[in-house]
Amino acid sequence: MSLKKALFTLIFLLLNLTFEASAQDTIQPSAVKSKKAASYKISRAADDLKESLDANDEVEIAKNYEKLAEGFIERGDNAKAEEYLKKALATYTKLKRNRDQTRVTRSLAKVQESQKKISSAIQNYEAAGAASMEKSEEQVNRNDANRLRSANSPAAQMNYSNANIKLLEKEDKKAEVADAYVQQAEANLQQKNKEVAIESYEKAISYVKDKPEEVVKLKTEIAKVYASDNQFDKALGISEKLLAEAEKTNDFDTQIKQLQTLATIYFKKNEPEKAIQCLKQAYQLALRQGKTAEVKTSVLQLLQYYKANGKDKESIALYDDFFQNFDKLIRNDSSLIDEKTFQVTEEKIRQLEKEKALKDELIAKKNTFNYVLMGSLLLLLLLVGLIVKALYSIKTKNKEIALQSLRREMNPHFIFNSLNSVNQFISQNKELEANKYLTSYSHLMRNMMENSNKDFISLSSEIEQLKKYLDLEHLRFQDKFDYQIVVDDALDTETTFVPNMLIQPHLENAIWHGLRYRETKGLLLLKFELNRGKVSVIVDDNGIGLTESAALKTRNQKVHQSRGVTNTSERISLLNGLYKTQIDFSITEKNSGTTGTLVTITFPLLDKI
Repeated sequence: MSLKKALFTLIFLLLNLTFEASAQDTIQPSAVKSKKAASYKISRAADDLKESLDANDEVEIAKNYEKLAEGFIERGDNAKAEEYLKKALATYTKLKRNRDQTRVTRSLAKVQESQKKISSAIQNYEAAGAASMEKSEEQVNRNDANRLRSANSPAAQMNYSNANIKLLEKEDKKAEVADAYVQQAEANLQQKNKEVAIESYEKAISYVKDKPEEVVKLKTEIAKVYASDNQFDKALGISEKLLAEAEKTNDFDTQIKQLQTLATIYFKKNEPEKAIQCLKQAYQLALRQGKTAEVKTSVLQLLQYYKANGKDKESIALYDDFFQNFDKLIRNDSSLIDEKTFQVTEEKIRQLEKEKALKDELIAKKNTFNYVLMGSLLLLLLLVGLIVKALYSIKTKNKEIALQSLRREMNPHFIFNSLNSVNQFISQNKELEANKYLTSYSHLMRNMMENSNKDFISLSSEIEQLKKYLDLEHLRFQDKFDYQIVVDDALDTETTFVPNMLIQPHLENAIWHGLRYRETKGLLLLKFELNRGKVSVIVDDNGIGLTESAALKTRNQKVHQSRGVTNTSERISLLNGLYKTQIDFSITEKNSGTTGTLVTITFPLLDKI
């Protein structure tokens, strides 16, 4: 038994090592002429692609990628087809060729579906539908996407296939109608409805009569359905007829496949002698024709049978025969030669792709250099005038920045009001309130002084300062307003930076010029939001509003508020110039059935300064 196991292990290992490079394992049965045509198509498309890459013709490059993919689809190598369809799609998308993009996207989805890449196929069917210019084309793609989503519901799959059949018949797309009928047949088989499945396969055949290889493929599927239903005579009749027709036309691929199919049917029919005879014929024919993949298939089936039935002599005889013909088989297998030849061609294509990418990069750099040169010449003409202006502007901004560092201190108006409040608490014998107020006031002043030399501080520090300030004002005017601070969950308060104390003057204005004049308690809402990469700070109060506030103000109050708004504008201008950022500021009065003022400050999301 150990010798037998060693022989089996060696044969399987050698077969796998030998045939790994062969693309024929994934190829469906087709006529000899069709395979030769596919190989010629691939070779011609590869040559054309090399020329178009060398000429850097984007449109032709995309067309030749698509032709290469079509050749691989005909040869049954869907993995390669997918690779080149993706390249074609990328180029068509870059060139904004919508119709070509739609067509290739659908082809890509079909290739991915054939490889069971269902998720990717659904996405591409949907993309093809979204890009379609025609309603019927859009619906066909959406139906296919929904059909794949309904993998657990054969009835739903049939409904989508039926809908597509009606649409595709109107467009006279016979090949796609045939595909839809095959999809119907597969759904019927899932429902164990074999008779209807056979009818669907026969309808598919009626649409591909001009493609003998497709007819053979579909009839083979019908034979498999009959065999699975134990209708062996019907299954054998179909396969024997296909075999006879293939012998007349010297279609060796179909002969081998049908002999293998007959073997499978005979095994199911419990006639192993006939099955072994068919496999031996398939093996010998594949050896003579240099069909490596088919030799592998036949040898494996024979070995499995011999092993299961303890026929060691037959296994060893097959082993000897295989190795005696091994070298001749490899020499005669034109597909291996074609594959090797294409690998060399593909390497050349990849090299040309790299050269094209390099050319594109050089052209882009050259264009950039030209633009920079033209811009430099224009700037040179303005340089003399700008130097004087820039020097003056730098000196002015340095003075403004120095002055601004002093203005970061707490507003003197607030200091005066705070001390006045303390005095008021003391005069009313409210020592506890006075002490509490002074403690909070000292903490706020200390924070202000610590941050006085910073233009930007973290959002958490700014909120802490503003909360302390609002607590002080609320202690003074607790019967006039309440306040809320709302921070967007998307904002990290520790890593997000905001302009230092740019918000405080507007909170002060909201309280002193709006909310404190209300007859009932108002609400001051401070919100920090993240919108499309920008931070929005909103100061929303339901005070008396700008118009009524202006009518009530003393002359000194008008000057103070005006200066506060002016200071904000000046600081924003300086910050925008110094940090190359974009801070926006607006004040509006509510006029939609409610009173109050809305202040909005917007600036980019900053995570470092």
